[in-house]
Amino acid sequence: MATVLDPRSAYALWADTYESSAHNPLMHAEEVVVARLLQSITAQRALDVGTGSGRYVPILASTGAAVVGVDLSMQMLARGRGPSRICADAYRLPFRRATFQLVNASLMVGDIGDLCAWAAEMSRVLTPAGHLVYSDFHPVWTQNGWQRTFRDAAGELRTIAFEPHAIDDHLAALGAAGLAVRAIREPRLKIGKREQPVLAIFHAAKDPSTRLGTGGAA
Repeated sequence: MATVLDPRSAYALWADTYESSAHNPLMHAEEVVVARLLQSITAQRALDVGTGSGRYVPILASTGAAVVGVDLSMQMLARGRGPSRICADAYRLPFRRATFQLVNASLMVGDIGDLCAWAAEMSRVLTPAGHLVYSDFHPVWTQNGWQRTFRDAAGELRTIAFEPHAIDDHLAALGAAGLAVRAIREPRLKIGKREQPVLAIFHAAKDPSTRLGTGGAA
């Protein structure tokens, strides 16, 4: 039985072959929805959490925002793009409160066990009325027993562990962080004989009255 890798170990192996553009049907389906949401938002400063190869940096920059990317994997950051890339933990970002008008997080909350703590930290770095856009693997992944896999530089198929989150888990975490949901999208792909939802994509905005002081810089 193949070993299931933790995300940090997996990305260290995957970095050498990870492409900087959407390179499978799931990523294409995600990008169509997320790019449309991001381009509807006006921001001077944007943060790309879990930036990886920097796939979303050009999309965020096209809105006119100055973009900072953060990721926990040094190997992914070394191969990424964008002028400002920082190695940082998403639970404790090295930024002051209310630094960004927009935070994007593409397919990285599957690596997050404590969704409430993560959402609180995203809220902390957002300006009042700032926007959070992020995607996660749909709960049907767990129901169907689907796995996250990739091939490393040697061509070996690897499996990555991920944290399952129900839609209600997201709603509870966002609400507790003072983030009001603006939209939920569930892109579908044909798998086998029928179409199934494969992603859950959220757009939330920070309540201007929210004051969160956990984690990160002052």
